[in-house]
Amino acid sequence: MGEEKKSQPSVGVWPTIKPFVNGGTSGMLATCVIQPIDMIKVRIQLGQGSAVQVTRNMLKEEGFGALYKGLSAGLLRQATYTTARLGSFKILTSKAIEANDGKPLPLYQKALCGLTAGAIGATIGSPADLALIRMQADATLAAAQRRNYKNAFHALYRITSDEGILALWKGAGPTVVRAMALNMGMLASYDQTVEFFRDSVGLSEASTVVGASAVSGFFAAACSLPFDYVKTQIQKMQPDAQGKYPYTGSLDCAMKTLKAGGPFKFYTGFPVYCVRIAPHVMMTWIFLNQIQKFQKTIGM
Repeated sequence: MGEEKKSQPSVGVWPTIKPFVNGGTSGMLATCVIQPIDMIKVRIQLGQGSAVQVTRNMLKEEGFGALYKGLSAGLLRQATYTTARLGSFKILTSKAIEANDGKPLPLYQKALCGLTAGAIGATIGSPADLALIRMQADATLAAAQRRNYKNAFHALYRITSDEGILALWKGAGPTVVRAMALNMGMLASYDQTVEFFRDSVGLSEASTVVGASAVSGFFAAACSLPFDYVKTQIQKMQPDAQGKYPYTGSLDCAMKTLKAGGPFKFYTGFPVYCVRIAPHVMMTWIFLNQIQKFQKTIGM
């Protein structure tokens, strides 16, 4: 990255926004493929059964379109969260490489950049994430409790008008922590696995990328699922007849969950969550690589 920056000086607006545009676009393309798995993951976390049961019931009772319910919110989330996360990560690592005299960054510095980028992206993308969770969970509620959001923008409008603008960041704390944990697990394991597969095992470039991405996805899932579980519970909770919410906050949710189901309760739906995270990681980078290749051919 340091050499590229020296040979192609950044001048104008496009070089500055390019990492953000490319990151968001690759994340949105990956989401179009992953959305059904993400939908099933949320339903499992809400206690609707195994992956097979959830899929069968959704197709039978709601039709194939139910697998893509909340897609608009998912795309909006990528347009905000992944745009900010990958864009800021690129900027942060480029600045760090400059400060390191163009030398490759040590693993801990990449991890710190990933933690920071994850926090930035999650803060910006939290409203869209809230809309996505609510739209995916809506069909699991009683008819009288359903919010019936038409799309992501309608959800954001309703949340703002009914609950106030700060409600858009309900659950933002665990969302940010989850994003930091996910980026930490993803980046640290990916770099180490690439070196191992390439240098020690001698795999080809394609096999190295696929294998390292899969390992990276596993550790990203393992690090982030407990926070994702708490975030989901906070974002989808409804007040009872007395207007009292089941949890007072993220810590209260975590403690009650631990007391009721033990530590493994936080890993409800882990196989599906891992299957969802790993392909999304791989496809995001594959799409990003293809976008960058295309831009290079047209001189962008």
